[in-house]
Amino acid sequence: MDISKFIANHTGKFNLSKFKTDYTADIDSKDEAEKMLKKNIETMAELQDKLYAQDRYSLLIIFQAMDAAGKDGAIKHVMSGLNPQGTQVYSFKQPSKEELDHGYLWRIQKAVPERGRIGIFNRSHYEDVLIVRVHNLIKYQQLPEELVDDKIWERRFRQINDFEKYLYENGTVIIKFFLNISKEEQKKRFLSRIEDPAKNWKFSVADVDERKFWDDYMKAYQDAIAATSTKYAPWYIIPADKKWFARLAVSEVIVQTMKKLKPDYPKLSDEQIAQLQNCKEILLNEK
Repeated sequence: MDISKFIANHTGKFNLSKFKTDYTADIDSKDEAEKMLKKNIETMAELQDKLYAQDRYSLLIIFQAMDAAGKDGAIKHVMSGLNPQGTQVYSFKQPSKEELDHGYLWRIQKAVPERGRIGIFNRSHYEDVLIVRVHNLIKYQQLPEELVDDKIWERRFRQINDFEKYLYENGTVIIKFFLNISKEEQKKRFLSRIEDPAKNWKFSVADVDERKFWDDYMKAYQDAIAATSTKYAPWYIIPADKKWFARLAVSEVIVQTMKKLKPDYPKLSDEQIAQLQNCKEILLNEK
């Protein structure tokens, strides 16, 4: 799959409205996509094992999306073959009082994956330039008044870029996904949650209220992605109207990114190999 079709241009010409939400890359069926996904999951597990053993890089995967776009499902299905020992998932909710008493990146820094591990963020520091911006929640972040001006979002974009570049330059490879769902498809999924008793728990009255701010969110995503899609931390705009394709596309990006790292098992020195042979002989000669 040509994953370059999903990359948000980092030259300042990015336009979110140009990305189709129902694109499927000419894949004929859901069954075909699921077979491809299964193969990618197996490949991902092999690459993760080598990444963990090599202990040089870490991988940070960030998911952002409107409600019902499929973040939880993508994480569940795409990451199903990973070893939990080398994987950590964080879901960032409304910040606590302690977190509000620090800079907005404080709680994010604590959750960054260590070398050899894969970290998955279900929502992230981008909430502080998305929902905080749309609902003017900046007033609750206890910042000095002189810092809350019309340049605050530009400063935060710069801070995020600096933070992500710091991570990249210290061995953390970053992939950022925006699951791009249409407003009509979101409506269908909300209705499905209401009509199916097994899905009722997924629905919140607040979900309908948030739809009133759809255009504001699209503007906030447009600005944030345009300002922070970089070569070292690219944004991928994943068509999400078809869940089966979104999951496949996410897996393709992850696999292709991991392959570029060329992770491998550590090579032993001649001395270490000799020690292994000695240990083997000792074990074989045990009585």
